Amino acid sequence: MAILEHLVESPIVVREEVRSSFDVTRKIILAKDKPIIFENFNGRRVISNIYSRRDFFIKYFSLKDSRELFKFIIRAASSREELIRTDKRSWRHKLSSVEEIPFFKYFPEDGGPYITSSIIIASLRGVLNASYHRLMYLGEERFAVRLVPRHLYRMWRESIEYGEELQVAIVIGSLPEVALSGAISVEYGKNELEIASFMHKAREGKPLEVYEISGIPVPAEAEYVLVGRFTGNLVDEGPFIDITRTPDIVRKQPELVIDAVYSSENPIYHAILPGGYEHRVLMGLPREASIYASVSRVVPEVKDVVLTQGGCSWLHAVISIRKQHDGDGKNAILAAFAGHPSLKHVVVVDDDINI
Repeated sequence: MAILEHLVESPIVVREEVRSSFDVTRKIILAKDKPIIFENFNGRRVISNIYSRRDFFIKYFSLKDSRELFKFIIRAASSREELIRTDKRSWRHKLSSVEEIPFFKYFPEDGGPYITSSIIIASLRGVLNASYHRLMYLGEERFAVRLVPRHLYRMWRESIEYGEELQVAIVIGSLPEVALSGAISVEYGKNELEIASFMHKAREGKPLEVYEISGIPVPAEAEYVLVGRFTGNLVDEGPFIDITRTPDIVRKQPELVIDAVYSSENPIYHAILPGGYEHRVLMGLPREASIYASVSRVVPEVKDVVLTQGGCSWLHAVISIRKQHDGDGKNAILAAFAGHPSLKHVVVVDDDINI
């Protein structure tokens, strides 16, 4: 896996065989924010905590600090960069079933085994969307997919109205720029892979390479790729221990049927622990950038933004500013809520405070 070349610190390596999925969960939790590799989880390889610190992206993109990272994300989200079509791909080995992928049940409360690192890529009438969605395995190559009412949900609803099955590709374990761009929220119709391509060009000097399958561009470098379709049926999804480490409820969600599964030569499955450091960084970091952008419009100098661990990297923000005018603090607070509407609590401090 190419990501192994870019880890910012040496990973914890578990060489002995691990059979229980709950043992995997326990070891990931004990690793805290350190990368961890399981060399033998029931005969397969698993990695977790890749993106557990924002420092990973700072170093990966050769940036100086958090502020530069926020600006880079903001610039990428507002840019477009072409994709390079290629006939080469790392995921060329066809598997017989999704059950060859070592996804698993994280917590006893979960409704079933989950894929949590899945980026679903869909194309419909000129619109391409790439975004994270959890997949609960139902057996027989079928998943229940949690779709919140955002872009993929809109595409799924539109395909139902036209009496079609929405074709998708699911990427597991791609490049860091793909992992980060899949977590960024942009306006409907904007291609997240073009955001990843902008990031890739900034780092590598060339756009992102994609391989087209079933009419969908897929990053040419990935550990696993699944090709499937939404049937239009609704099935039970959940419960699931979510980012707050509390169980999400059971809902009727769209059914996804997998038609083909591919892997790289010696794949390593990327497992994102629900409610863990990695989950929170991938969800929170793009929102920190949004808050930074929003507050920067009303305050001359914003030093840093943090969505705190106590607020699950989602609900509570601390913002460091260099105050120049009376009212800067209040304006920063109001702008923060505008930049991230899910916020419940904001603290603004002076720029000499390490947040």
